[in-house]
Amino acid sequence: MDNFKARRILLSNIKNLRKKQRKDVQSKDLNPSVFIQCPHCNTVVVKEKMEEEMWVCPKCDAHIKYYARKRLNSILDPGFEEIQRDPVGFDPLHFPNYQEKLDRYERITNLKEALVIAEGEIDGNPCVMIVLEPRFMMGSMGSYVGDEIVRGFSIAKEKNLPVVAFCASGGARMQEGIFSLMQMAKTSNAVREFGESGNLYVSVLTDPTTGGVTASFASLGDIILAEPGALIGFTGPRVIKQTINQELPDGFQRAEFLLDHGFVDEIVHRKEMKKYLSRVLELHR
Repeated sequence: MDNFKARRILLSNIKNLRKKQRKDVQSKDLNPSVFIQCPHCNTVVVKEKMEEEMWVCPKCDAHIKYYARKRLNSILDPGFEEIQRDPVGFDPLHFPNYQEKLDRYERITNLKEALVIAEGEIDGNPCVMIVLEPRFMMGSMGSYVGDEIVRGFSIAKEKNLPVVAFCASGGARMQEGIFSLMQMAKTSNAVREFGESGNLYVSVLTDPTTGGVTASFASLGDIILAEPGALIGFTGPRVIKQTINQELPDGFQRAEFLLDHGFVDEIVHRKEMKKYLSRVLELHR
């Protein structure tokens, strides 16, 4: 798209928005290639500005879901190498339309599966970085994702490198049934074996980190960090409330609540994350 056409679209959208009261503006009214509406405060932000802010709302400071490759580029120094393998088709339950869904999410995300793994450096400190992609089937962990996480820890152990994992997931992938649940044990064992080498594993919990991912490798870091406001838990608060028939505390399953109760070690703002991780890795070296 040339600059003139892009400017015309921008001006047209601004004109249309001015005709509406702010309270009436809905996401469906916006051109997503030009504007982003904060899901927390409903502020409308030019997409270019949101990119500059690392998808942190400039008004309410909410941390909006951040894509895997954007995280890699925001944390790792230039020159890192992606090392995840291409997936091979795996549909053990012959789940209806599973392959069609995988193909659709590949088109949406330009990724072949729900994670990216890279070997690189953070301010000169080498590491292996694992990042789940929340847009790809909610970052769910199936057999491929589990295998690649294990492989990432194995490579880090072999090369004596620390691991940094950014978790964002709805949990185990239901389309693979028991095979997806097996990944919980498999990834947990990979963390155990990696830990025996004496190296460092930093787990960063982002919004949302839930289900089988929370109940496995995401909760096993030597240091567990979280982004502000992230939803972190196993089962959602609504299900828990219905099960125990009790009101839940304010902020239940949010990063701040978990910090107060000792589940996470620190809450780190997205814009400060690279500096924080760099300092941690430098101390570990």
